[in-house]
Amino acid sequence: MKNVFIIGCGLLGSSLLKSISKKKITKKILVYEKSKTNLTKIKKLKLPGKIVSSLREGVIKSDFIIFCTPMSEYKKIIIEINKFVLPGTLITDIGSSKIETSKVFQNFLRKGINWIQSHPITGSEVSGPEHGDSNIFNNKWCILIKEKNTKKKNLNSLSKFWKKMGSKVIVMNADKHDKIFSITSHLPHLIAYNLVKTAQDFEKKQKNDLIKFSAGGLRDFSRIAASNEIMWRDIFFNNNNNISKAIDLFIKNLNAFKKDIKSKNNKSVLKKLINSKKVRSKILKLKQDINKPDFGRN
Repeated sequence: MKNVFIIGCGLLGSSLLKSISKKKITKKILVYEKSKTNLTKIKKLKLPGKIVSSLREGVIKSDFIIFCTPMSEYKKIIIEINKFVLPGTLITDIGSSKIETSKVFQNFLRKGINWIQSHPITGSEVSGPEHGDSNIFNNKWCILIKEKNTKKKNLNSLSKFWKKMGSKVIVMNADKHDKIFSITSHLPHLIAYNLVKTAQDFEKKQKNDLIKFSAGGLRDFSRIAASNEIMWRDIFFNNNNNISKAIDLFIKNLNAFKKDIKSKNNKSVLKKLINSKKVRSKILKLKQDINKPDFGRN
């Protein structure tokens, strides 16, 4: 790939920009950002790459395009760039759900244009170009979505790109991806949002300032719940079927926990708690977190 065009320069867009520049992967990096606030930040930060004033300008000069916008923007962007995309261009994205976005690419992208969806498993509760980190992809999984008509050449090319970013690459289909992440990512975020809402409702009902007494549990959930609301709305809507099933399973287990607590079922409660600790041990063994108290915080 000669020229890379990044559409959207928030946390991950700016992280890609920094990482691509640092590793000297391409001759030129072009950036389009419609937010005036983010544009001001990008200029102030003196981030690498050239800012273009239109999608057209970026598309006609690039052979690799990365969507780094909320998923609800995909259709609009595709329709706008369709007439300008050159043959041989490869398009990818960084969205967190894939079944519905796959339909958007299939139904609206001009036929004959190559696209493969990506999902780098990284990020943070903060957003904006000022938080971009060139090392954010290091040793993190990146999922590539293989469709029926995905060309092996393009899949290999995209895989090489993410490996250069420092990621560990794995390939799967959109259905498997969305089922997995409905449990490992989407449900935990939904629970975090709902737990914070529950704390707010409790505080209002009891007329007590309980937030200032936030213990580690509420504090850590509040960090997750501080994530970008547009991005997470899109994820919840795009993966609604799988997330709904995950919620049903969660409610079933929550009710079972409630029953055990009310009846003081010592054996059952201890079994649940011990089994949960085993999951934490497995996460540490797989190097998905570091083994320090307080989740590695200072």
